Amino acid sequence: MISTRKYDAVVVGAGHAGIEAALAISRSGYQVLLLTMDLDSIGEMSCNPAIGGLAKGHIVREIDALGGEMGLATDATGIQFRMLNRSKGPAVWAPRAQADKKQYHIYMKRVLEHEKNIHLMQAQVTDILVRGGKCFGVRTQIGQEFLGETVILSTGTFLEGLVHIGEVHYPAGRNSESPAIGLSESLRKHGIETVRFKTGTPPRLHAKSIDWSVLEEQKGDDPPSPFSFRTEKLQVDQLSCYLTYTNERTHDLIRKNLHRSPLYAGHIVGIGARYCPSIEDKVVKFADKTRHQIYLEPEGRDTSEIYANGLPTSLPQDVQDEMIHTIQGLENAEVMRWGYAIEYDCVPPTQLDHSLETKKVKILFHAGQINCTSGYEEAAAQGIMAGFNVIRKLRGQTPFVINRSEAYIGVLIDDLVTRGTNEPYRMFTSRAEFRLLLRQDNADERLMTYGYQFGLISKETYERCRARNERIQREIERLRHEFIDHVTLDRYLKRPDVDYKSLADKGLHNQNLTADEIARVEAAVKYEGYISRQLIEVNRFKKLEGKGIPENTDFFKIRGIRRETQEKLSKIRPASIGQASRIPGITACDLSLLAVYLSRGEKKPAP
Repeated sequence: MISTRKYDAVVVGAGHAGIEAALAISRSGYQVLLLTMDLDSIGEMSCNPAIGGLAKGHIVREIDALGGEMGLATDATGIQFRMLNRSKGPAVWAPRAQADKKQYHIYMKRVLEHEKNIHLMQAQVTDILVRGGKCFGVRTQIGQEFLGETVILSTGTFLEGLVHIGEVHYPAGRNSESPAIGLSESLRKHGIETVRFKTGTPPRLHAKSIDWSVLEEQKGDDPPSPFSFRTEKLQVDQLSCYLTYTNERTHDLIRKNLHRSPLYAGHIVGIGARYCPSIEDKVVKFADKTRHQIYLEPEGRDTSEIYANGLPTSLPQDVQDEMIHTIQGLENAEVMRWGYAIEYDCVPPTQLDHSLETKKVKILFHAGQINCTSGYEEAAAQGIMAGFNVIRKLRGQTPFVINRSEAYIGVLIDDLVTRGTNEPYRMFTSRAEFRLLLRQDNADERLMTYGYQFGLISKETYERCRARNERIQREIERLRHEFIDHVTLDRYLKRPDVDYKSLADKGLHNQNLTADEIARVEAAVKYEGYISRQLIEVNRFKKLEGKGIPENTDFFKIRGIRRETQEKLSKIRPASIGQASRIPGITACDLSLLAVYLSRGEKKPAP
């Protein structure tokens, strides 16, 4: 049966990527069909019930500045809020929150259901519909066909998903949920390559069976800092997390049972994340470590389930049970859900443009874990960017691309489409060359104009942001022109033993600034020299990005360039010299020859 209605966008999957994509498009006035295999799993936190963290927190604040929903949802459902890395420089400060897993899902489902331009439907998509190299819709498991001007796939870990627990393995998209069968084959039929990746999750424990008295308590910040720039103040009764550790008994038990781990027994062929390894991997690869941290995190206010963060495993159930009981505080812990590993298909992202549109099939966009990433935050960032680019496509406009100097989101997407990844991609602050400029506190200053232009940020919020930034700049200027002991206040504030509170103690402060605004003033003043140097580097970066490469360039005609380079350039098809420079294996000599070739082309007389 073919739907008689054609939607502006068909979004497949209602996880973190699909939610942001659907909301962005619909809030810009377009009709969206959002298909999900289970309406009761919208916005599901498949792994840990937390949002943010190192670099990930930066991404969430950027999504929020663009008008996304993740920050607001976290503020509404959070049960603990912390700013990580406060002992270090502000460039690596990162907000993190524990969310109530069930309430987060309920919040997101309610938001989608109340969005007038979104049509929610439970269905399993098995095929993309393609004609003349363009996608025009999807087909479901029961033969329904839905037509769309554009299509976004945000399928998470469901493509041909396979769960592993010890010697047992069975098809699933998540434990107890059905996998998506058929869609991978449909993609391959249309020339889109897939690869096999793997991720894992730890067991969930019953709170009443844990001896909390012997564990190290981790409280939230007082007062808590909201994720969203649109949340003026958080009032929340925060729950604590607790810290414990594995030990040599734990590690010995794991070593003795490695032959029963599907990872080491050869049953798992998918590639796992190096930076989020299973406990089996940690014990093998970090054999010198005598212990590993385990954070016990509540999954919500109205549940006794505790997430054992740091203990992902696919060991058999009996080994998991015995392993848990070797850990302090967990000697009598009861398992409510077993840990498991899951293999799934995903699409190497070098097959995408920066707009997240696939190169082989036009009008088809990919967002989230289908693009070989891991993490809710990375998925949501791709979702909102795919949404923005669908909007631009529907308007007949050029793609919307945020570059590496503007946001972590720009780093994320550029890394994926330019460099690719041979393991589930996770964002780190070290991946960003200009991280001192890309702080979590100034995401609104960097990106809110875009959110406002797309209509996702209200005029009131935008004007409030502008007023906040003006207050900060006025205060920085004031500090440059007022003195204390023959030294300007900004020079005085640069001293290692001086902070803004020191000015307040002397009555030299601005009483109208909030704590967040004070922190931004301090960062701007104390790191002025470093910031100035990074701005010079940004200008160099933009010059290289400005040296465009025509879409129809035949890289095999460039003399002197290595065959390997020609093949890589032809596959990635970089849009600029700057992007070409970031392709792995491209040398300075290659770039010089490419630049010379392009300059000669520019000088050719018109026919």
